[in-house]
Amino acid sequence: MYSLTPGYRIPGLQRGLSPIESLATKTNAGVGAAVLMSAAITPPPVWTFGAVGAAAALLNLAPGPRSLARWAAVGYRRLRERTAPAKAFAQPGATVTWELYPEHGTMQDPQRRAEFHAAFSRALTFAGGQARQAGIQVHVTHHAATGEYTDHTQTVSVHVPKGLGHPDRVLDTLEGEYASLGALAPCTPDPIPAVAGRGPGWVELEDGRYASTARITGWPEETDGDLMPKLLLGHTAERSVAVTYRPLPAAQSRRSAKWQAAASEAFTTDKIKQAAHEMASSTAQASLVQGATLVDLDAYLTVWGNSAEHVVDARWQASLAADRHRIQLDWLIGQQHRAHVMTTPHGASTRKGTIL
Repeated sequence: MYSLTPGYRIPGLQRGLSPIESLATKTNAGVGAAVLMSAAITPPPVWTFGAVGAAAALLNLAPGPRSLARWAAVGYRRLRERTAPAKAFAQPGATVTWELYPEHGTMQDPQRRAEFHAAFSRALTFAGGQARQAGIQVHVTHHAATGEYTDHTQTVSVHVPKGLGHPDRVLDTLEGEYASLGALAPCTPDPIPAVAGRGPGWVELEDGRYASTARITGWPEETDGDLMPKLLLGHTAERSVAVTYRPLPAAQSRRSAKWQAAASEAFTTDKIKQAAHEMASSTAQASLVQGATLVDLDAYLTVWGNSAEHVVDARWQASLAADRHRIQLDWLIGQQHRAHVMTTPHGASTRKGTIL
């Protein structure tokens, strides 16, 4: 099951928290509980309540698509980093990339497309069951270069973190799963190009290309997972789409579904939203009973150009196309020097929080 719905912004239940954010949230919750318990014995200083409240506000108040703490981190990275740091896209572990080309017409035929998605879901379920905690990442990219004809390049990358059992066994099994989806061949990704210049909403790379990247924050059910014709076809700009899947183990999937259902009941006052959350929870529960797993994912769209004016126009056309199909885009202000890497195979070996 795939969901791009933002999580509930309450401590400990945000989706997509980075390790630092998770630690800060748990620490703040623990300190807050200790302060409240000590109040029954000896009233603590007033400033302790203010400190706990301020920390909670930084982690959870969100002016726009990010919390206050994330906006601060974005500004710090913008000032400190000139290009994408290598260590952010080279986490320790085993990473393999293949080029994958489904049979011709698979994505255009609704029945064959549904069968393709079902087979891909089975591979994600297997990957999620190989660890006690979410760790294995599957990164899919699709690059469309337009000219006299459209040249498509599609890759699937799998990253198994260091210390996770037997990565060779996991990678060999997943290779067999993906081989049943179409023509599969191992490949070596090109090196990450350094950033040569930055502008408002775009970056210039050392190879002469200009790039502007957005996170896809939501798409309607009507798309049926068929983003390729809506974002990559029917235009003259060069574009790339990528999705990072983080399948959760079965036990973690059940806990996540339980806590999301509890949060929707406790923190949602809008009756319509409550009904929508109840429908989503029942669907998730039915899928989990049938053996599916929850998948945390991030999706990205990059438009490319030969000049600043070209990439700005391509970005505008992409925004219009997204509006037409009710697809929501966040153009990642202050993170363009990192974001363009996420639509390449190098995005497989990242951690949560690489792009905030």
